[in-house]
Amino acid sequence: MLKTILISDLKPGMYVQGVVKQQGSVKVKSEGWVRTQAAINKLAKSGILEVSVDPDKFIDLNAEKNSDSSENAIETPKFDPTKATASFSSEANKAKKLYTEAKQLQSKAFDDIRAGRKIDVAPFKQVASGFIDSVFRNQDALACMTRIREKDAYLLEHSINVSVLMSIFAKHMGFEREVIHELATGALLHDIGKIKVPDAILNKPGKLTDAEFDEIKRHALYSKEILEESELSDIAIQVAGFHHERLDGKGYPFGLKDDEINQYVRMISIVDVYDALTAKRVYKDDMNPIQAFKILRAGCPSAFDSDLVARFIQCIGIHPVGTLVKLKSQKLGIVSQSNFEQPLKPTVKVFYSAKHQHYTEVQDLNLASNRIDDELESSIKPEDFGIDLIKFFRNAFFD
Repeated sequence: MLKTILISDLKPGMYVQGVVKQQGSVKVKSEGWVRTQAAINKLAKSGILEVSVDPDKFIDLNAEKNSDSSENAIETPKFDPTKATASFSSEANKAKKLYTEAKQLQSKAFDDIRAGRKIDVAPFKQVASGFIDSVFRNQDALACMTRIREKDAYLLEHSINVSVLMSIFAKHMGFEREVIHELATGALLHDIGKIKVPDAILNKPGKLTDAEFDEIKRHALYSKEILEESELSDIAIQVAGFHHERLDGKGYPFGLKDDEINQYVRMISIVDVYDALTAKRVYKDDMNPIQAFKILRAGCPSAFDSDLVARFIQCIGIHPVGTLVKLKSQKLGIVSQSNFEQPLKPTVKVFYSAKHQHYTEVQDLNLASNRIDDELESSIKPEDFGIDLIKFFRNAFFD
């Protein structure tokens, strides 16, 4: 369990998990081992007042020779955001359980708001923390869950998917865990205000009237107000309240633009649109990820941040985990593992022959080491081949 201590109580050999309290805006590396008293003095001089330490991590400096002239105040372990510390198979069922718990929690929160009760944000923080742990162990497991969409469950699943994708995005951006946690929590609740919008408007299959669209646009404001009452952090409130704002000022509900929109809000605006585009609704068909990426890119730099769109695509992959694809060999499969060095050559779990129109023995193909006829040809939709993708997902990926 982490422990918060004063900077004066920090000793060489301790492992600092994060900065809890500081004066000024000087940024320092905030996670790693402190090896010297000089490093501690440097932290204090930078305005650090309190830090959180992990008592279970301690270096015996008597066994090492250390120099007080260390350039960095904290020796930060090298972190590779693309590296998994657990296998997909070992993480898959943990991810499934987390996702199920999150859906149950969302449903309860909607019931609470309908009944006029204040939502309890503590369980949401706990679920967000679980998402982050899972993403850091193996992001592909939860990423795969975001591709399994239940009919008529968009309102529940969308916020969960956005939270998962924001966690992955923020990890690749190198944010501190505390910030990722606030982003994930805010994302989980970013559409909570939709519960105040009539179902007839939310689920209307035809074109909305101007008055109906105005009411839809108020959901972000409702989300902001609900989270303010729940005393969440500013970061969580901002990503929930401003996720429909756009750089050109044409977003809603406040019409913010340019520098009025911080990096966190720019990120969730991208993730929110991506997940919405790749979902099937009563009023629209779903898009494959590549089509969604094209729309996001077309919105740069007017609506979306060009650099952040590029980094988002990079972190989830051109063919994201969970995407149904066809190979040149006419095999069909689901992307089961990302390949950050060769994005067009992920690992694919093949299970169907489009040429012979029948299911085959499930086989994992690492496209980076297979024949040319096993190269990716295109992303496809399960209905094109009459495939029950959700059933296959559950049988092939989860116990």
